Amino acid sequence: MERGERVDSRKLVEKAKQGDGEALIQLIMDKNQEYYKLAYVYMKNEEDALDVMEDMIVILYENIHKLKKDDAFYSWSKTILVNCCKKLLRKRKKVVSLESIKEEADEEIIEQKNKKIMLDGYLSKLNEKHQEVIKLRYFLDLDYQTIASLIKVPIGTVKSRISIGLKKLKESFGGEEL
Repeated sequence: MERGERVDSRKLVEKAKQGDGEALIQLIMDKNQEYYKLAYVYMKNEEDALDVMEDMIVILYENIHKLKKDDAFYSWSKTILVNCCKKLLRKRKKVVSLESIKEEADEEIIEQKNKKIMLDGYLSKLNEKHQEVIKLRYFLDLDYQTIASLIKVPIGTVKSRISIGLKKLKESFGGEEL
């Protein structure tokens, strides 16, 4: 940057800090190609690059008064631009299309139903006492004491039936961990 440019940009920064929007626009237009290239590197398309540049301009306009060193305007504004790019990219990662959610949900529901059918099949191979305590414990999430009270057996019997039932289930699954 030549000395004449530095003086002009410093005057423009001072005017922009005093609320002169035209001075701010002039500062940005003086380096608009640099801003655009920087935004394009992050965003990889023209529309998004222009969108983040707009966001940067709004932030600059609202915060120019906070700039401490007038000479640092361009590095400060480019940092803001990079932050705008990163923010939009993070936001995009969180956005998932409604169609893909529906497809995943449909697949998940089918998978859950298949697992339930399989589990019901394996559970039906157990005797009723073991089925009952496993369903109360793992389907209804009841504690041992509550189960013991419900089926009117000692708590040790509940624990024993669950242990034996789980062992038999594990065997019927082919020894896989539950």
